[in-house]
Amino acid sequence: MLSLFRRYRRFLIVSVLLLYPLVTFLVTGRRGRDPNFVDRAVIAMTAPLQSALNWAIDGVVGVVNHYVDLRGVRQENDALRLENMQLRAAVQALGEARAENGRLKQLLAYAEAAAGPEIPARVVGVNPVAKLLSVRISSGERQGVYRGMSVVTPDGIVGQVIRTTGGYADVALVTDPQSRVGVRVQRSRARGTAAGSGSGPLKLENMLRTEDVEDGDLIITSGTDGVYPPGLVVGRVANLEKKEHGMFQAADVLPAVDTTKLEEVLVVGSPYQEAAPMVEGTR
Repeated sequence: MLSLFRRYRRFLIVSVLLLYPLVTFLVTGRRGRDPNFVDRAVIAMTAPLQSALNWAIDGVVGVVNHYVDLRGVRQENDALRLENMQLRAAVQALGEARAENGRLKQLLAYAEAAAGPEIPARVVGVNPVAKLLSVRISSGERQGVYRGMSVVTPDGIVGQVIRTTGGYADVALVTDPQSRVGVRVQRSRARGTAAGSGSGPLKLENMLRTEDVEDGDLIITSGTDGVYPPGLVVGRVANLEKKEHGMFQAADVLPAVDTTKLEEVLVVGSPYQEAAPMVEGTR
């Protein structure tokens, strides 16, 4: 019995100290009395334990409340992050719509100023075959597009219609190796040919060595090839080579239109475009 008391003496002492106030309250609580010496001693001994328990309980409650607050803040941050992503997507879409609106306004202004019929179209496909640089547009026979018509933008020429269906048409780009465009130097009116090279700049051909041509000269269509109306922008002269011998001089023509970034185009009609000048069997 003594060994059992020694083993649990701390537990028994604490239990007695905690039970004593309860028993005293139950016995004398109704009539009340002033605390005696034993009451004061018990209160003095149990006060630190109660303070510790209160501190622990307050700490646990504080941690729980802090966790709840953090969880609420995290959910609010997630909602704000989602809203920010949605707003950024809306701003991006608005910017794209504004850019498209600007391009369409340019097309409209160009169409109003042009003499012949202008048929608007969107680029809806790109030919993956390297030997035939072409794009597909969203206007075809139903819209009045036929083979041989020229395709342009307000910046300059794009290419020539080579095939049409009910609602679509294929356009061979001016950069295609088989493309040939009759051109002239706007400043000096010298005539030549702009040939596609497959990639990079066009090649200025058939320009007599005696003609007045300089780097930076603007090259426009001459209207002599039966495809493009005269006066459309082709590009600018670069890397001019005036050879000492031979009949012709050579140069690059930097295209005015980046055909790798086409989105909207105009198909240009002309009275003399009854047949395409492309070599038969090459398309």
